[in-house]
Amino acid sequence: MTTISVLSCAAWAAPGLMFAMATLAAATSLPATRLWRCYQALSGLALSLALSLAVAALFFDRHAAPWPGVLGTSTLGLVLALLVQGLGTVIGSFSARYLQGEGGQRPYIAALSVVLMAVHLLLLADHWLVLIAAWALVGLALEKLLCFYPDRPFARLAAYKKRIADRLADVLLVAAAGLAWSAVGSGSLPALWSHLAHLPHAEQHGMSPGLQLSALCLVLAVILRTALLPVHGWLIQVMEAPTPVSALLHAGVVNLGGFVLVRFAPLLEQAVAARSVLLVVSGGTVLLAGLVMLTRISIKVKLAWSTVAQMGFMLLECAAGLYMFAALHLIGHSLYKAHAFLSASSVVRDTRLQALHAPALPSTASLVGAPLLSAALVLALQSVSPHAAWPWWWSGVLALAWAPLLWLPQRPEGSRLRSVGLGLGGAAGLTLAALVAHRLPLQIVDFPRTGYGVLALLTMLALYVCMGLLQLRPQAMAAWRRRSYAGFYLDEAYTRLALTLWPSDWAPKARRAAANQQTNQGTTQTAHSLLGDARH
Repeated sequence: MTTISVLSCAAWAAPGLMFAMATLAAATSLPATRLWRCYQALSGLALSLALSLAVAALFFDRHAAPWPGVLGTSTLGLVLALLVQGLGTVIGSFSARYLQGEGGQRPYIAALSVVLMAVHLLLLADHWLVLIAAWALVGLALEKLLCFYPDRPFARLAAYKKRIADRLADVLLVAAAGLAWSAVGSGSLPALWSHLAHLPHAEQHGMSPGLQLSALCLVLAVILRTALLPVHGWLIQVMEAPTPVSALLHAGVVNLGGFVLVRFAPLLEQAVAARSVLLVVSGGTVLLAGLVMLTRISIKVKLAWSTVAQMGFMLLECAAGLYMFAALHLIGHSLYKAHAFLSASSVVRDTRLQALHAPALPSTASLVGAPLLSAALVLALQSVSPHAAWPWWWSGVLALAWAPLLWLPQRPEGSRLRSVGLGLGGAAGLTLAALVAHRLPLQIVDFPRTGYGVLALLTMLALYVCMGLLQLRPQAMAAWRRRSYAGFYLDEAYTRLALTLWPSDWAPKARRAAANQQTNQGTTQTAHSLLGDARH
């Protein structure tokens, strides 16, 4: 009882410390340098407490309910709280240097603290109302960060497009909560899990129509929040925001949809319509966004399209019922994207150095043989493992994902055997890492469905074929490459909708500058004409 009580109090610490930091930044007139020092101190303390809670959850199996039925802890939630607070601490330290000399640092610190506080509350949410309120607060605070440079028209437009998606997602979440609440008789999520546990496990008749519709509304809300196609445009256009904001968004905030679906796995298990919609949208996002990413040149834009594709892949894992893979994908993607954005300057330098060398196109034989060799490796390692970590069709998906590691250039500069050995070592290491990670006590239960898994495999196969054609037949794929570079024009309709809903002067300074320029040009032309008439 003492341990549970201590953990219950400690669970409040991280959001409480971030709330205190937001209040300090908003209500005082301390200089930015002192505020950053306070932020680093409070964020470091919150990180230490989050680490203690995560260790207790993983190794001692301790759970607590800071507010039973409203706020509760889960192993995955505590691990993600540690990850989020760690990213927040690093991004805060980076921001202190990155924004040195900039105005508006005080509201930036306040908004950053509110984002972290709201994410912690979302990870603790054990009630529909807390979930909805926390997710909405994340979006509202993040909008302040996205518009750090309010004079940039595309930053304001991207923030407005995100606001439309967020408000529609809020409506869908309220609808999902209302339907589930009426079916269960309570807004508490543990009550929902208990209700679902006593239902018959039949695909068509297990859940009531109200719960089926609730699951569908939840899935649609997650699609909107996670920036899947066709409402992905704002995630690409927020490159106008400072780099640490991009790191926070891509490494932490946009991944929350995956966590929510993992939490609601018992609801999605029997929701056939919801899982089907999730499979179609996420599969289409993986295929199209993956192709667009291959054609982009800008480093940050390519990273943004990579995030769209990765979010689609994470939700595809949820649709297939592999929630453990989705959780591991979420953690790995967060760490990778935080490092990628915060080291974007060095990536640009390395890319320029690579551009000095001619691109090495893979050979046709390696494009065809790499998936087969990768599949044999994955299946061999899985057969040696005493635990069946995933179904056979997911081995095919992993084989296609690892296959580019085994591509060989048409004219190799070194030994082919060495290149194959390095590729096999990389694929084996990734497979073994996945097998080991599946033994982590995250207390996540998978609900794999073979039909959905086969469709996911076909989606990855289509993406691999398109990648191969872009490599081998670039001239024949020129028209396809142009459409891919343009994002298949999917964002234009959403942009027109946003401008229709917001027809106001969304770029006042830019319009005034253009008007002044036209006025000055007109005045100059008039003066020249008068001088010409005077001479004549």
